[in-house]
Amino acid sequence: MHLPNHVAIIMDGNGRWAERRGLPRMAGHQAGFNRIRSVVKTLLSHNIKYMTVYSFSTENWNRPPDEVQGILNLLVDNIDQEAIELHRHGVKICHLGRLNELSLAVQDAINRACALTQANTRMTFNFAFNYGSRCEIIDTVRILVDKNLPASEITEKTFSRHLYTADMPDVDLLIRTGGELRISNFLLWQAAYAEFFFTKVLWPDFTPKHVERALNAFSRRQRRFGRVLSSSEI
Repeated sequence: MHLPNHVAIIMDGNGRWAERRGLPRMAGHQAGFNRIRSVVKTLLSHNIKYMTVYSFSTENWNRPPDEVQGILNLLVDNIDQEAIELHRHGVKICHLGRLNELSLAVQDAINRACALTQANTRMTFNFAFNYGSRCEIIDTVRILVDKNLPASEITEKTFSRHLYTADMPDVDLLIRTGGELRISNFLLWQAAYAEFFFTKVLWPDFTPKHVERALNAFSRRQRRFGRVLSSSEI
C-alpha cells in the first residue's frame, strides 16, 4: 500500500460529540484530546514520519470565553503526560503557531513538551495551536523582509524554508473529520497538492479503523502534481 509521508488532520466535531450525548462541550474537547494518542500510534505502525494536527486556530479566540479558557486549561493540564507518552514512542513534538500570543503557562507547557522530545526521530508530531495559515504566510514575509533578501532570491524553496514547517515535507494527505468540506485556513501552502479525505465521523469517534480507511483511500489515488500522467502510470 502506497502511504503518505506527512498526514495532517483537522480534528473537527468535539463540541457536537458532547452535545449529542448531553455533555458539556469541554467533555468533547477532552475526548478529542484523548483521541490523538491512538491515531498517532496507528500512523506510527505504518512508519509515517510526519503528522500535523489542527488543535486551536487563530479564529478560535472568537468562541465563548469560557470555552476558550477551558481549552487552554485542558492543554496545560494534559500536555506533560501526553508528551511523556509520545516521548516513549520516539515522537518529536513541534509547535506551529504564534506562541508569544499565548499565556506564559501555556507557553511553558508547550516548550516543556518540545524540549523533552526534541531528539526523537521516529515521527515529528506538529501541534498547531494558535495557528492560522494566513498568519504563517504573513510571518514568513516579515522574516524575508527583515533579512533584506532581494526579490530575485525569493523562490518557493526560500519561502518554504522560512515557514513554521521549515525543513519538513509538504502534506500528502489532509484528513478532516466532522463532515465539513473545507480546510479552514490550515496549511494552505503546505497542502497545495495534498489529497483530501473528508469524513462525517466526529473526531472523538475517529478510531484506528477510520485511520486505516483514510490511508487506504490515499493509496488508491493517482497524484498528478499538476502534470498529465503517462500511459505507464495509469
